[in-house]
Amino acid sequence: MGLTFPNSSRSYDPDHGRVRFVGHDGMFQISFSITTEAISPKRLEGADAEQGYLAAFDAIRSIVQAVARKAYERTRKSTYALTAADI
Repeated sequence: MGLTFPNSSRSYDPDHGRVRFVGHDGMFQISFSITTEAISPKRLEGADAEQGYLAAFDAIRSIVQAVARKAYERTRKSTYALTAADI
């Protein structure tokens, strides 16, 4: 079985400047995060930052998931931190 993303939920982590999401490989849950710099060309601040970064993530979700699949196929870990270099 391969990596899938049946749950479309994601969350913004302002302390680490990341958007977090999960994938599943069978019964195993794989945790992913991607830096805000990788998903948004401009830095967002204040009350709108969370909604802005989540919208930016949603806009390129298919690209992010493809990158996540590629990373998972290489190493099969349980946690991944993706950056702009991965995109």
